[in-house]
Amino acid sequence: MKFFVGTSLLIVFVLLHMSFRQISYTYDGTSLDSLRTMYGRPVGNWPKPDIDSGIAWQEFKALPKTDTSYFRLMEKPKIKLGKLLFFDPLLSGSGQISCSSCHDPQISWGDRRAVALGNDHLSGNRNTISLLNVAHRKTLFWDGRATTLEEQAKSPIEAHNEMAMKPKVVGQKIGAIKAYKQLFKEAFGDDKVTYEKIVTALGAFQRTITSRQSRFDRFLAGDTKVLTDQEIEGLHLFRTKARCMNCHYGQYLTDEEFHNIGLTYYKRKYEDLGRYNVTKKPEDVGRFRTPSLRDVMHGAPWMHNGLFDNIDGIINIYNSGMHMIDPKPEQKAADPLYPQTDKILRKLNLNPDEKKAIVAFLQAVTATQYHMPRPELPR
Repeated sequence: MKFFVGTSLLIVFVLLHMSFRQISYTYDGTSLDSLRTMYGRPVGNWPKPDIDSGIAWQEFKALPKTDTSYFRLMEKPKIKLGKLLFFDPLLSGSGQISCSSCHDPQISWGDRRAVALGNDHLSGNRNTISLLNVAHRKTLFWDGRATTLEEQAKSPIEAHNEMAMKPKVVGQKIGAIKAYKQLFKEAFGDDKVTYEKIVTALGAFQRTITSRQSRFDRFLAGDTKVLTDQEIEGLHLFRTKARCMNCHYGQYLTDEEFHNIGLTYYKRKYEDLGRYNVTKKPEDVGRFRTPSLRDVMHGAPWMHNGLFDNIDGIINIYNSGMHMIDPKPEQKAADPLYPQTDKILRKLNLNPDEKKAIVAFLQAVTATQYHMPRPELPR
């Protein structure tokens, strides 16, 4: 008799607990259940993001699925040639460094170093940017000094601290290999090997390097159950309280613009004047290109100088507002180049659970990688 009474009381307690369960709410008073309902609608009906006036933002958009046409694309003569050249160390002066030394397909087309390591073990001063979706960038390099992939390809090939190759020599070096001459003939109509043809082929190949669909893409396409409650909360925070969408929006989660986020290290050890080195405009001191957040969790270490290898630390940096080193009026008057942190950045007051939700969302944006096999090189 005691057993049945005790069991009945336990069932009543459980039912009461389920009836009066505590509902979790976000910072703006919205329940997590409501968030799932709101973001379960078509993207055009989602809550409006917290965007500053004057910013021509775009709504998120899913990446297309990879289909079988990709493999036919990779067999096109110019792309096939570009792929071989990309992996071939003969493009370097030492014969030991290829484009893939810094843009490794096994590690999301980056190198996982703070800064690139090149010829004679010389280090650069900037982090290697992944080549994923590079065909869709309006400018290239952290400072935007190149606008085409062909122009971009020349910089690392010629730089002494990267591949250290002389343009006049590379055509002769590659052209000395009979198999390459045939590949150039198939790609360009004649077998003459030139520097311009080499960078053209490299550009053709790099335009094929794209991200695979992430769980977030599936969510955008209507699979509303693929994200957890925490990830949906992170999506909502990304769009609202965390203000991430002021710079990271659209299909590739970037505004393609340049911003000073307070990491210029002006007149300090790690000084890098960024976009100013290209434009010579004082307002561009310390500005760097907004990176795409596609596959962001594969891209550590982060920032233009690769000094940060912890995503929680980066969230904390943005949470602070980043305006700790802004110049006083007298400093700016005395030094017109003294950098000013972008006004878009503000103190966010994110709590620990909100920070975790944002990181969870970034995980959902990150797709599984396609590990392209290294080709057998012509010799």
